[in-house]
Amino acid sequence: MAAAPVFMFIVFTVGVLLGSGHESQVILLPDPDGSVGVVEVSTDAGRAVLSEAGQMTKVGGLAAAPSAPVKVSEAQIEQEFSSLFTAEPPQPDKFLLYFEQNSTQLTAESKQLLPQILDSITARQAYAIGIYGHSDRTGSDEYNLKLSLQRAEAVRDLLSERNVSLQAMDVDSHGEGNPFIPTADGVAEPRNRRVEVIVR
Repeated sequence: MAAAPVFMFIVFTVGVLLGSGHESQVILLPDPDGSVGVVEVSTDAGRAVLSEAGQMTKVGGLAAAPSAPVKVSEAQIEQEFSSLFTAEPPQPDKFLLYFEQNSTQLTAESKQLLPQILDSITARQAYAIGIYGHSDRTGSDEYNLKLSLQRAEAVRDLLSERNVSLQAMDVDSHGEGNPFIPTADGVAEPRNRRVEVIVR
């Protein structure tokens, strides 16, 4: 299953709740990599679709249609919503570690990423570290689920040996069910033999 697209937007409400007669503004922002998703704002009276970075619509309640989308400048967004950006938590650091086939042994290249992961954990004083194991599509579903969990546990153990708190780490297994590169069954795709480490 491919990862769902992620996009960012601001909802700024003047008053309290949409539907109680107060005005809300919805502004679509680009992701950190510059990509832009789509946001649909719907009420009982109509809808507006935001598909370009900086587009905004206003809504006066569930009984009123959203306004036609208009473009807001980056300077205006920064001026009006800088306090929201300051309060926003930083995006997590993400790392991909790859493994030898049918093994919990990291590839040589992936071993070299461990210091970067540790630096990220230290710099962020990380309170949550996700460690998610994956496999390619050789072997049975049951085997791959077990193997990808063993891979995640191996990474957890490597970090624990370097004084990372076990309580901060969340370990899970996806098996072959969430491939980085979709393949047919039985294909030994190296990029699917991985553990994703997400440092928050």
